[in-house]
Amino acid sequence: MGSLIEALLDATQEHNASDLFLAEGREARMKVSGQLMVAGDDPVERDDLVDFWKRCGADPDYDGDRDTSYVSGSGVRFRVNLHRHLGQLGAVLRKINTDIPDLASLGLPADLLTAWCQAPSGLLLITGPTGSGKSTTLASCLEWVNQHFTKHIVTIEDPIEYLFESKQALFTQREVHTDTDSFARGLRSSLRQAPDIILLGEIRDPETAQIALQAAETGHLVFATLHSANVSETVERLTNLFPTDERVSQLLLLSNQLVGILCQKLLPSASGSGMEVVVEHVENTGVIRNYLRDSRVTEIVDFMKRGDNPHNKPFITSLVEAAQSGRISTEVAAAAAGSRADFDRAMRGIE
Repeated sequence: MGSLIEALLDATQEHNASDLFLAEGREARMKVSGQLMVAGDDPVERDDLVDFWKRCGADPDYDGDRDTSYVSGSGVRFRVNLHRHLGQLGAVLRKINTDIPDLASLGLPADLLTAWCQAPSGLLLITGPTGSGKSTTLASCLEWVNQHFTKHIVTIEDPIEYLFESKQALFTQREVHTDTDSFARGLRSSLRQAPDIILLGEIRDPETAQIALQAAETGHLVFATLHSANVSETVERLTNLFPTDERVSQLLLLSNQLVGILCQKLLPSASGSGMEVVVEHVENTGVIRNYLRDSRVTEIVDFMKRGDNPHNKPFITSLVEAAQSGRISTEVAAAAAGSRADFDRAMRGIE
């Protein structure tokens, strides 16, 4: 492969960029602290991208969209989306950190997550938009388990983002399209591999959702992600995945098997030097279980806002805490809250 793309990959490491954007005939761009910047003066040529596609195992003459992974010459691992735009080749690469951070260092509720990680079985959901750090959160949770418990952990990902070294735990990592045909098939197959914990990269369809709940019901702890923005949207999205004639039974299963939901966002830090995480979370205990069974989303949100259980926290509370501590600016927090009036009242301590 030409030196241009390798040089760009090295530049993402040098500038601590999260993403690199390659498009045929255009200058490359990278995303640094959430902002796009031009990377270099020379456009990326078609030959460079043709060679890159081939190295990723794709055929630039016939293939369309493909998700895969790539390791640069300097050993940095990237998650890759290959695509076409206006008939031309393109690629977006997201840098994957090979060092798995400690949960406490991420600014997450570590005590809550480690308690959830010790559940004997159930479904644990980490949600948020693309680029919100869900994969890092999951990796940190599994690494904590790896350091403390002798478990067999099976991961099913598209693609694999973190490579684990078995310590106390034993890891079996499987990649969709390489080691298994789909999330659903990989998940079903994993149940015959004597797992204690299953990491499911994403719940994308009704079949995967149903198998994940069945795996939780049969004594496995299942970690999974959804591209949902908050707790209410997560419950609604799961509900809508269930076939209408099976919705009542599936919601009953969800209410019994859900351990908790943690939703996260990354927002620009007040210092301008990086991103800060803010979270919303709910633990499935007591009355929450009844609300889930009936998909009473409004009651779930209202219960979270009561603030009498530290295991339940809405985004607006996290935003107020982040703004008052100076981690993010008041303007950024207010914009993320969606309603300036609600945020201002929360800042003044008014329900």
